[in-house]
Amino acid sequence: MIRTENIWKQYGDLQVLKGIDLEVKKGEIVSVVGASGAGKTTLLQIIGTLEKANKGVVEINGVEVNKLRDHKLSQFRNKHIGFVFQFHHLLPEFSAMENVCIPAYIAKTSKSEATKRAKELLEMLGLAERINHKPNQLSGGEQQRVAVARALINNPSVILADEPSGNLDSTNANELHDLFFTLRNYFNQTFVIVTHNDQLAYKADRMIVMKDGAIV
Repeated sequence: MIRTENIWKQYGDLQVLKGIDLEVKKGEIVSVVGASGAGKTTLLQIIGTLEKANKGVVEINGVEVNKLRDHKLSQFRNKHIGFVFQFHHLLPEFSAMENVCIPAYIAKTSKSEATKRAKELLEMLGLAERINHKPNQLSGGEQQRVAVARALINNPSVILADEPSGNLDSTNANELHDLFFTLRNYFNQTFVIVTHNDQLAYKADRMIVMKDGAIV
């Protein structure tokens, strides 16, 4: 599903990634761990096409995304990659349903189809009664589940999560972690998760440890 080959990234004189080679299979849940500054988030952003490597190959679903021009790259990202961040980034003026639908509208999905899928996802994630609530009317755990539904709306090839439970209490964090495995079993969804949560890291199918910009 994902292949990176010899990924290098630097900002000025700071070398952040040093020749990263990584493969992730479809349906695999991979955790990425390491101290702050190890390069975990930069690697995730390069896989997610939010950043460009200085050198190397990034391939998702057989497509070399580093060769795509900006417009094609935006389309590919919208269709194939779902993101879940530590801070959910929900739009405060929109309801849970509307927030989930936004990536589908960007992909030019019809309103009826988008709302149908959003409703199904929100119900599956235990938010049937919260569909019309705005973010400030939801708990932290509920907001993060809305963000997960938004990541899933376009049936992405992979979900990239950066400290997804970092802002949650232990109960909500455990529920979110369990949810990732449920989604993998239900959708055969692939996950790459950057985390400092040891429980989630060890629960994954595979744990990748990074240090000083390299996989150790």
